Amino acid sequence: MAAYIPYGAYWSTPFARWQGSLSHLHSMEFLAHTAKKELAARNLDLDLFDFAALGITMIQHHSFYGLPWVTAMMGAEHLPGPTINQVCATGARLVATGMGEIAAGNSEVSLLMSGDKTSNAAQVYYPAPHAPGGAGVTENVMFDNFMDDPFAKCAMVDTAENVARKFGITTEEQHDVALYRHEQYQAALADDRAFQKRYMAAEFEVPDAKYRKTMKVLEGDEGIYPTAPEKMAGLKPMREGGTVTFAGQTHPADGNAAIVMTATEEKAKELSPVPGGPTIKVLSTGSGREDPAFMPAAPILAAKQALERAGLDMAQVDVIKSHNPFAVNDIAFARAFQLDWKDMNNYGSSLIWGHPQGPTGVRAIIEMIEELELRGGGIGLFQGCAAGDTGMAVIVEVR
Repeated sequence: MAAYIPYGAYWSTPFARWQGSLSHLHSMEFLAHTAKKELAARNLDLDLFDFAALGITMIQHHSFYGLPWVTAMMGAEHLPGPTINQVCATGARLVATGMGEIAAGNSEVSLLMSGDKTSNAAQVYYPAPHAPGGAGVTENVMFDNFMDDPFAKCAMVDTAENVARKFGITTEEQHDVALYRHEQYQAALADDRAFQKRYMAAEFEVPDAKYRKTMKVLEGDEGIYPTAPEKMAGLKPMREGGTVTFAGQTHPADGNAAIVMTATEEKAKELSPVPGGPTIKVLSTGSGREDPAFMPAAPILAAKQALERAGLDMAQVDVIKSHNPFAVNDIAFARAFQLDWKDMNNYGSSLIWGHPQGPTGVRAIIEMIEELELRGGGIGLFQGCAAGDTGMAVIVEVR
């Protein structure tokens, strides 16, 4: 069963590089603050919603209370729902969850939200009473997990190196991708950020931690460094004998994003803040899991499944967006489907604007919808990898 997204009933904050202008904010409080303002700006009353889901991957103080706390802070105390973590695939999983609730007849209008931050990650102590002396284990929730998959026994960058070897991907190719993705992102900044303003505030007011005053105004993403071929050429691979440099991977970030979903096309038209806007139909989702330590290749499996479920083949897809934490992701995906990687990720991708985890896929799906609208409609495929050598994909039709 398909679901629908009211055109314009979605948004993203700017993404700020970790330890930047959003690092002082509790991600769940910040999400509630943003969602309340953005819904009001679109004249979407909280009483419209009968289901909501929260995507969060980096634990926060009191995050045990999950979605019900976020909706209560928004003033939607009637609104229940789950808290979801599928690491980097959380955005796609939110879409799949919304579709599932609609298919089960449990929801007519859903609010799918994700707020995350990689700044100041939690330091956790796990008691171990049966260990020698009862000494427990400590963990930096972000750093330690990025650096050590407990099953594959490697860091995430090692999974990129494995895929690079499998597909014969060189450092030079990765740098070519990174440079081209920077150029594509510039198109989103053209004409005073005309593309980004379709879903992001022109001037985003950053609140203080108590939400009493504005500390700063962001005009777009923060912390994206300019680059050049000469600068990249001087970088050494992170692993001895490897290919992946710092230029060929994304940076941690903070931010939030959300999408409204409806059970019917009629309801989507009614709730769209843009009268006469296009119809956005979610056709399918897919997921896949690769061999251990081959994470960047997992979206290939997820995309194949999503295409099969939608009854489509890749030749029918007009726009492809990816969560590409490594440039390796896009090269491997393009080779698997005999595509040109230059035809993917117009207007930007997470390789450039950063990766706050949960919201990353949500923003990419929003940008995909807007690109399809600009081209007059068509089929869009979002795909991305996630920790644990998994991947997810989402296919939408805009007409």
